[in-house]
Amino acid sequence: MSLFDEPPKGLSTINLFADKKTKCEFYNDNFQNYKRYGIRKAQLVIADIPYNLGINAYASSTEWYIDGDNKKGESKKAGKAFFGTDFNFNIAEYMHFCSKLLVKEPKETGKAPAMIVFCAFNQMQTVMDYGKKYGFKNSYPIFFIKDYSPQVLKANMKIVGATEHAVVLYREKLPKFNNNGKMVFNWMKWNSDSKNIPKIHPTQKPVNVLAELIRIFTDEGDVVIDPCAGSGSTLRACAELNRHSYGFEISRDMYKKAKKEMLLQ
Repeated sequence: MSLFDEPPKGLSTINLFADKKTKCEFYNDNFQNYKRYGIRKAQLVIADIPYNLGINAYASSTEWYIDGDNKKGESKKAGKAFFGTDFNFNIAEYMHFCSKLLVKEPKETGKAPAMIVFCAFNQMQTVMDYGKKYGFKNSYPIFFIKDYSPQVLKANMKIVGATEHAVVLYREKLPKFNNNGKMVFNWMKWNSDSKNIPKIHPTQKPVNVLAELIRIFTDEGDVVIDPCAGSGSTLRACAELNRHSYGFEISRDMYKKAKKEMLLQ
């Protein structure tokens, strides 16, 4: 079911980067309503899906406490989810709609589309299994290596996590792959953004990381869709790489913040 019976007036923005020839469209709407916008189908669908952490979203972060100090007591973020969708995100529904957002698999080799899903480690197999049910017969994981850990409160209790995870899914043929003749490993460095890229979403993925993936799986002029656009970092990466991009974000507050701070540069 759509979150809006009608498109929210004045909230969908076209050509956010006015000086670019490529389109950058951002909608405050559920991606299930994509047909109403007449957008082109994508060479790549890429998104960071909710991790279903619920009230444990900040469990390992210092943000659980006031000023990051457990002696000062719990902050307003203690026992809170990142967003309302972090309780009951429907992966089957996501796969169903995303399968329709991609271009058809062409006859030529080296031109097939792909989907990339950022997810928690324990979601990876679920993503692969549901992908098969909706036509993505093939998949493989990617691991991103950080030089820090967000699990700071557990640093003296156990080996802490310092990785991010994603799954590449495709139908029959291997997707478009621009590697410039180099071998690409299934792990990559998690290159953080510079200070001029605002951090506006708690699980925001770096523009640098997204750009690397977009370069590999698309060409200039291709279409990229982010169904869970959040901070808009995918759209920003696409604009910098001359890819057409479309993003959907259901949180009105996040949409406004992303448009103002990430995209209207």
